[in-house]
Amino acid sequence: MHEASTKAQTLIEALPYFQRYAGKSFVVKYGGNAMGDEDAAREFAEDVVLLKAVGINPVVVHGGGPQIGRMLEKLGVETQFIDGLRVTDKATAEVAEMVLSGAINKALVSSIARAGGKAVGISGKDGGLVTARKVERTTKDPESNIERALDLGFVGEPCAVDTTIIETATAAGMIPIVAPIAAGEDGHTYNINADTMAGALAAALGAARLLLLTDVPGVLGKDGALLTDLTPADIATLRADGTISGGMIPKLETCVAAVEAGCEAAVVLDGRIPHAMLLEFFTQRGAGTLISAR
Repeated sequence: MHEASTKAQTLIEALPYFQRYAGKSFVVKYGGNAMGDEDAAREFAEDVVLLKAVGINPVVVHGGGPQIGRMLEKLGVETQFIDGLRVTDKATAEVAEMVLSGAINKALVSSIARAGGKAVGISGKDGGLVTARKVERTTKDPESNIERALDLGFVGEPCAVDTTIIETATAAGMIPIVAPIAAGEDGHTYNINADTMAGALAAALGAARLLLLTDVPGVLGKDGALLTDLTPADIATLRADGTISGGMIPKLETCVAAVEAGCEAAVVLDGRIPHAMLLEFFTQRGAGTLISAR
């Protein structure tokens, strides 16, 4: 009886959040590393199905960097990196589309089905969901201090989003599973960073939440403590004083861009914690770092 009472209390605590988010969209970025763990993948699918069951409209955008790397190695396709960024030539782009839109996307659709949900796998190409443009990057020569352009090949970023296909799937009771591949106006296929893709979709949908699942607890202060609530101004300050660095910088840039473009709030969350999404959305404590305009 005690266990049953505890479960009932948990549901009561979650009720206001069910009511608050009913009918709203959540965009969730699910990383390539997390997909390698069967138990974590099953729990993730169960969480997504639960979100749909309580009236929320989840949209999942998945990565797949590790899987792409393994397939390139298996096929003997050489990979070149410039300043830590993978150069995506035509052969690499074809492999990326095969892995992302094929194996990974359909595995996630199957996981959702096993958990009792209905999912549809798409990419940015489908229904004109995302139009991409080539990413332009520069690097500074350490000796001459002269900036030069980097050609990363078929690496893109969203320049336009048409959410019709997502809204149609959602209205039909489906959970869209989106591979970060899109066509450009030039007719080429581009590989897009999954965080960036998720942020663009969250902004276009006016989502209640953008959720980036990571392998860290969230944004940490200099003392190692979790920072639970941040604004874009806070993030600028923390970046300036060196508290935020490395791979967390582009993630937070994505969060800020989404929030400033119409997403209600973004969350950086440790995807290794079982049912972390549910803890974040449906409890008073939360589980990660919330970024909002406040």
